[in-house]
Amino acid sequence: MREMTEFLKREYEEMEKQGLTWVIKSLNGPSEPHVSVEGKKCLMLASNNYLDLANHPRLKKAAMETIEKYGAGAGSDWSIAGTMDVHVELYKKIAEFKGTEDAVTFQTGFAANSGLIPQLAGKGDLLVSDELNHGSIIDGVRLSKAERAVYPHSDMVALEKILEEANKKDYRRVIILTDGVFSMDGDIAKMDEIHKLAEEYRAMIYVDDAHGEGVLGDGHGIGRHFDLEKEIHFQIGTFSKAFGSFGGMLA
Repeated sequence: MREMTEFLKREYEEMEKQGLTWVIKSLNGPSEPHVSVEGKKCLMLASNNYLDLANHPRLKKAAMETIEKYGAGAGSDWSIAGTMDVHVELYKKIAEFKGTEDAVTFQTGFAANSGLIPQLAGKGDLLVSDELNHGSIIDGVRLSKAERAVYPHSDMVALEKILEEANKKDYRRVIILTDGVFSMDGDIAKMDEIHKLAEEYRAMIYVDDAHGEGVLGDGHGIGRHFDLEKEIHFQIGTFSKAFGSFGGMLA
């Protein structure tokens, strides 16, 4: 048994040589503006808990009350017997918040993107993706059987050329995929220009707004920021950033 897993040791040693390993340090308490890391007081600049809602008394109280009423787990898959009235209420609240017809939740934002995209597009479709989109979008595109095209980051001229070529072919549907706020650089998608091109070339818009919610558009996200809530076909979000909790959503 040990001989069969010896390769793991060799691969780890190779990663060490390349400087690809690190030691994960643990917090001695909640993720707050100031935290204790292994006994040392530090200023937190790495957390996604942007508004510190993870520690808000009202949210903690609501979580504890909900667990008391509904238990710590759903007990089943959501499609069989795991959907409770509190989930349905949440779907309605999300849809109202995002200005959409309906909504549904996922375990994570990553699961939403990697699971949804292959369902939305398959053979005969085209996925058009910004080169700096989040890895979960990239994985979703790879898992799909649709054709794909990647345009240089926020390059609207390149995007239009792809859409022009797409119009010459008989695709069932064309979907433009983009982050709302790009997670690595913090810049904002040119949603007004993307919407204009989508209208002209009859494409659908899919936005991962994980880092826009709670930040842009009075907290509602990039759709509200550009006054385009009704024009974005698929709005993906997460509760693990500004909302200070856990899980993903589609509105």
